Amino acid sequence: MAPKWSGWVLAGFALTFYVVGGLLIMAGLIMIGVLGSQDLWGWGEARGIGYMAFGVGIVLSVLGVLVMRIMRNRGVA
Repeated sequence: MAPKWSGWVLAGFALTFYVVGGLLIMAGLIMIGVLGSQDLWGWGEARGIGYMAFGVGIVLSVLGVLVMRIMRNRGVA
């Protein structure tokens, strides 16, 4: 049996992943749509960085949802 605080830690991780993923998705869409081919501080074209942020955001959001579902199904939360 896991300690009671482990549920809160997992819930914090899940919520953090979900929120950060959502922010990255929105930032990626803004970079793709609005900034387009502008150079971002010498890092590269905004469109490429936007696609990367969009993809990472989707992965983090899905990870957050999966952690929430696993916690609920196992009775941790």
